[in-house]
Amino acid sequence: MKIATYNVENLFDMHYDGTEYEEYIPNGDWGWTNEMYRAKLINTATVIRGIGADIIGLQEIESESALKDLKAEINRQGLYYPYYAFAKTRNSAVNVALLSRYPIQSALKHPVNYSGKYRDILEAKILIEEKPLRVFVNHWKSKGGPESERIVCAKRLLQRLNELPEDEPYVLVGDFNSHYEEHKTFLKSRKHNNTDGITGINHILGTVNKEGNPITYTALKNTQGVRYNLWYELDKEKRWSHQFRGHGEGLDNIIISQALADGIGIDYIEGSFDRYTPDYLFAKGKVYRWQQSRRYPKHHLGEGYSDHLPIYARFKL
Repeated sequence: MKIATYNVENLFDMHYDGTEYEEYIPNGDWGWTNEMYRAKLINTATVIRGIGADIIGLQEIESESALKDLKAEINRQGLYYPYYAFAKTRNSAVNVALLSRYPIQSALKHPVNYSGKYRDILEAKILIEEKPLRVFVNHWKSKGGPESERIVCAKRLLQRLNELPEDEPYVLVGDFNSHYEEHKTFLKSRKHNNTDGITGINHILGTVNKEGNPITYTALKNTQGVRYNLWYELDKEKRWSHQFRGHGEGLDNIIISQALADGIGIDYIEGSFDRYTPDYLFAKGKVYRWQQSRRYPKHHLGEGYSDHLPIYARFKL
């Protein structure tokens, strides 16, 4: 079984509801037309079909309508997802979703708070041959703001995780807008480090120990209350899924619970984590994101994919 996560970069439908980014107002000045929408659907579906995941968490989907259109295009390309879940956050331009080839027993959305400032977290309980697995799809507050905003998201997620039985298997996926070693990379940033060195992804979720060293797969098996970030299974130069000013960042993450390393029921296959990196997702040495012309008149070009790379991992019964 393969589980993946992919920030598809702004999949907006053609229905105007007032929360769209300027570039994605249907038939607006930027030329977001049915033709552009169709091109975006085809390109995004091509990537998802190529990944071939059994379960995939998605970020930056505007609406349930857009998700259904994407699901239909993936089906046309030969991969069928019978089940889906979607979490619509009030007044949010983009939202999180999940596609699954296994039955979804239940789906919940967890508001981080009720200000509308943070995107809801999506929880799906999925049955894998009658064995339950919970998948949490996240899209935390962007790095346009300080780390304290991402800690709010982490604490809300942890609150829900603490409500689950200790032996409950779960996977945390999504765009956390946090590097897998955020506790190291943000220390010198006045803009981000307003928390005395504490980060949501590392300290609140427990992916590092008290000394700041990463939780290993072995430590996951033997330590209560910690979680394992799968980025550590790749060579260091490959630990990125997004580029900012020419530097790679591991903003997209897959984090697993202790119950996925206990040899009972569903388990993570150690060493199976990777990025999805076919040649077509790159251009001129950079991730081939969805293309927009910045020359007047500004417009969509109908080319490219996303500014994020997908990541995935394998699991077994």
